[in-house]
Amino acid sequence: MSFQLNCPNCGKRAVSEFSFKCEYMERPEADADFKEWGDYIFLRENKKGTQTEWWFHRSGCQSWFLVERDTTNNTDHKSFWYKDLKQKK
Repeated sequence: MSFQLNCPNCGKRAVSEFSFKCEYMERPEADADFKEWGDYIFLRENKKGTQTEWWFHRSGCQSWFLVERDTTNNTDHKSFWYKDLKQKK
């Protein structure tokens, strides 16, 4: 299924210009135990519905940013910089 993403820097573009990394997860503290780090690195929720994800604009500005996207139909997404994540919460 093809759709468009809105790069915070370049604007709306075809999804083929981007690379998907993974869903966004809070990074554990440096002194977190092995299990917490293992879960952070290897486990994903892969939930149905709205989730926040990392995307890379490889054919454009070469920037990493976050997208809030509905995984059931690829709609109603919002794109923003990582620094703006704390303002959303």
